[in-house]
Amino acid sequence: MAVEPLNNRLEQIQRYMDHQKLDAVIITSPRHVYYLTGFNSDPHERFLGLVIPHGDEPVLITPELDRQAASQASSVQKIVTHTDTQNPYEVLKSTLPSSLRQVGIEKGHLTVNRYEQLKAAIGAEVFLDMEALLQEMRSVKTSEEVQRIKHAIRLVEDVLREGLKKVQVGVTEIEIVAELEYQMKKLGAQGPSFETMVLAGEKSALPHGKPDHRPIKEGEFLLFDLGVYADGYISDITRTFAVGRVTQRMASMYEAVLAANRAGIDATKPGVTFASIDQQAREAIAERGYGEYFIHRLGHGMGLETHEYPSVHGENQDIAKTGNVFTIEPGVYIPEVGGVRIEDDVLVTDNGCEVLTTFPKELKIIG
Repeated sequence: MAVEPLNNRLEQIQRYMDHQKLDAVIITSPRHVYYLTGFNSDPHERFLGLVIPHGDEPVLITPELDRQAASQASSVQKIVTHTDTQNPYEVLKSTLPSSLRQVGIEKGHLTVNRYEQLKAAIGAEVFLDMEALLQEMRSVKTSEEVQRIKHAIRLVEDVLREGLKKVQVGVTEIEIVAELEYQMKKLGAQGPSFETMVLAGEKSALPHGKPDHRPIKEGEFLLFDLGVYADGYISDITRTFAVGRVTQRMASMYEAVLAANRAGIDATKPGVTFASIDQQAREAIAERGYGEYFIHRLGHGMGLETHEYPSVHGENQDIAKTGNVFTIEPGVYIPEVGGVRIEDDVLVTDNGCEVLTTFPKELKIIG
């Protein structure tokens, strides 16, 4: 990730600190450390933190075993490490001013145990949550972030094309999952961005169903929900296919979901509420008689993580902004019959919205 946007992000943090009169900010989630420094890691149980003292140089604290990787990737030049035998909170204390009153932290990330250790070590009086600011910053993607998301989308669409070659009557859901995840790494992704989902027949009516050894049969839906993680960003796509000929009712279900997907895309533009986007898609399904079977929100933000701000649902009165990236994924789920979901990733632009996913959406017969 280019250094200039990272520096701009740290400047935004410093301006917020001025406004809130914060003596320091301590960022501990790996995703936000990456977002602010360019250093991407999984510290497991070890302590990772970005310390931003008010008006002073930021400090990246990493496990000693990550020193070399951090020095190569991080835009923050001052790096302090801790060994497995050191108390990382004492190391943290050494990077901070001796007198602290107000400190910004990520309350949603810290466990109670880690919060208590941090509080005991640094002795601040007030802890302010940084989540709202970070959420707002991350919700508007830069052009570089959009390009990374597009790259992850191109990868997952290639993966889906390859995975479909595996489909035939008698093959199990889990065999297709294995092929998809093999293709992810073969084609250049780090791996799946969430648990890959392939659901056949009546199981496609489970929005969060688990693939298993169920064989695929003639005359049923086959639902794919998958994404990849690549260069720090994710993709997320859902497509539903017909294995052989399906009933007229099933074809009607599909057309209702496709109409809702298109209505949600048409409703997306800067200045509208997320609630209104959800409503337009929901009405398209209700008009076709399937309203009671659309049982979840229309979509969710995406970028560094699979689910992030905004949540696109009927009560969210927040306003869509240029640079927001989120999914539009209406669905209809009828128990014992099957389910249909069609999911696209979209970018809010100055003039409306750009659909980032390009995989065809018309009902396709496979197998």
